[in-house]
Amino acid sequence: MDKLAFVDTHFHLWDMDNPDLYYEEFQPEYGHPIIGDAWEDLKQPNYLVDDFIAETRNSNVTKAVHVQAALGIPDPVNESAWLQAAADRTGFPHAIVAYSNLKDPNVEEELGRHVEYPNVKGIRDFSDGDYLVDPDFHRGYALLEKFNLVASVDVKWEDMGKLRDLARKFPNIAPVLDHCGFPTSRTDEYFLNWRTGVRDLAEAENVICKISGLGMADQNWTVESIRPWVLTCIEAFGPDRCIFATNWPVDKLFSSYDAVIDAYTEIIAGFRRDEQVAMFSGNAEKLYGILPWLPVGATR
Repeated sequence: MDKLAFVDTHFHLWDMDNPDLYYEEFQPEYGHPIIGDAWEDLKQPNYLVDDFIAETRNSNVTKAVHVQAALGIPDPVNESAWLQAAADRTGFPHAIVAYSNLKDPNVEEELGRHVEYPNVKGIRDFSDGDYLVDPDFHRGYALLEKFNLVASVDVKWEDMGKLRDLARKFPNIAPVLDHCGFPTSRTDEYFLNWRTGVRDLAEAENVICKISGLGMADQNWTVESIRPWVLTCIEAFGPDRCIFATNWPVDKLFSSYDAVIDAYTEIIAGFRRDEQVAMFSGNAEKLYGILPWLPVGATR
């Protein structure tokens, strides 16, 4: 059977030489709370769109979604402009999940500037504090409906109930659970708590589960070690509400790109072909409104 087309819904690019961009997480004093010392290997070289295209050209990656990488940047719209220029030149990324501080009283103006770049399809805001129940966050989050933007959310199992309630409060906004809820431990007790959280979250019918990033806390992962995490997500959300991603090049620290795609392919092999296609490409294309790329100036 032919290899499935794959839409990678979570990858990152960075250019440390660009004066309009800034990456707090790549500064010398930063230490990653989960990845640890391995993070140092990501801090030195740039990772540009041509690097990603070259690295994935044999993996049947037809489209990809960039999730914000610039942190501490004075104007987050600079990253959207940079990424849109890359997309206009190469076709990648097909969609951009940008950064904005949704608690900012002036965030509406910033969101309006983000969406001037046509590939901007979503917003990720790590935020701070108990933000999922914060009225200021809710005010900014509500604006995503106005701008037709997806919400990319980092929520661990302990807060999945709060995300479920947020999703129900704003049913016309699609929140995407990043990295399966970023499981940080692989003990049996943690798995059971995480599984309960995932099942509770899935009760909100507008939530999408992004299956990705499982190498960060399982750096010697195997197909069998990630299988229960992947299948639990699909069982809870169903094949029509799951998308896949590689978290590249972060997860490059732990494996090759092909190894990640091959593992996902093996794990979902028991599903119907149409379900596999939906999870690997169709759901993402619909969610982010991704169309095939045309060169600048071309018409459909």
